[in-house]
Amino acid sequence: MSSVTQDNEAENARVMLGLLESVERDGAQSQRRLASELGIALGLVNAYLKRCVKKGLVKVSQAPARRYAYYLTPQGFAEKSRLTVEYLLDSFSFFRQARTDCAEVFASARARGFERVVIAGKSDLAEIARICALDAGIEIAAIVDPDATADTFVGVGVVADFDDADPFDAIVITDLRSARTTFEDAVARVGADRVLAPKLLGLHPPIRGKAG
Repeated sequence: MSSVTQDNEAENARVMLGLLESVERDGAQSQRRLASELGIALGLVNAYLKRCVKKGLVKVSQAPARRYAYYLTPQGFAEKSRLTVEYLLDSFSFFRQARTDCAEVFASARARGFERVVIAGKSDLAEIARICALDAGIEIAAIVDPDATADTFVGVGVVADFDDADPFDAIVITDLRSARTTFEDAVARVGADRVLAPKLLGLHPPIRGKAG
């Protein structure tokens, strides 16, 4: 792949991520304001928004004063999470941010009385989470990953399903491939109060009234 193509793809990912983040924060802002915030032409914002609507990432509805409001769909939240992780993995800030976020996750787990957790997703993030769990005195019961081929990872047993893990108090999301799907599966299984995720994954339940 040529450097020009790589630069174009990187810029496309940057704009898409920025657009989805802006829509999540305030979907009622004007396209002109979005253009200013993203540093791109007004016509390009319109083109990106149309692309997002066509892909099912963004939903548009009529707003007062003949304006439009944009909302992220569940697919939009998932794509924003994917782009966030992709951006961080390509930057030197990933490991520093991951370490900080994981430390916060396990401090929260400790404060809520969780002593044994499972990690959902075998990844670089899982490795960092393992270190932070040790620092916090939290036991990792297992790493759950249906696609994993090894029996252990960073000294922890790997199982294909939550049912195969020893009893646990909570689930920590470390899946970098399909974080949103894993998060929603975990919430459906044990409830949102028992699912924790590093901030860098951008995982939180969509506002169903808007995004659904």
